[in-house]
Amino acid sequence: MRVVSKGFTLIELVTVIVILGILAVFALPRFANVTEQAHDSSIEGVKGALAAGVAIVHAQWVANGQPTADPERDNIIGFGRGDVDVSSNGWPTGVNGSNNPSMDATRCIELWNGVLQAGAPVVNTTGNVDYQVSAPGGDCVFTYSRDNSGSNIIYDADTGEVTGLIF
Repeated sequence: MRVVSKGFTLIELVTVIVILGILAVFALPRFANVTEQAHDSSIEGVKGALAAGVAIVHAQWVANGQPTADPERDNIIGFGRGDVDVSSNGWPTGVNGSNNPSMDATRCIELWNGVLQAGAPVVNTTGNVDYQVSAPGGDCVFTYSRDNSGSNIIYDADTGEVTGLIF
């Protein structure tokens, strides 16, 4: 007569649980580190996209003949939806006829959406968004809000410089 086992013994189950527990102790810190790296990489990617968008707007302004009259700095022809405005130096300053490089939060949001266009992370001054927007000293500051690091992307409309502080 043949004896057929219909399950695991208690010892086998306890052994598997102990092994899984040991693996979890070593694996969890690595997964936590991967999450932090993913957030940092996301911020770096968005910073690069914003810098590239700013550079493309500036290049289009140069290609259009570097117009200096105010009406010609509105709605850069040949870029995106054609609604991005620039300063007298050709750096993006928002939409809706705003050419002053001293930014406020509303114009920072307009600039973000105008330069990055479709698929951009969500920004606003409040709420559950990807980046919280502020404009201390007239520069746009986009603070990453998906973690508590305080990492941010800074845009200076006077120089077109995009920098960031990742913590």
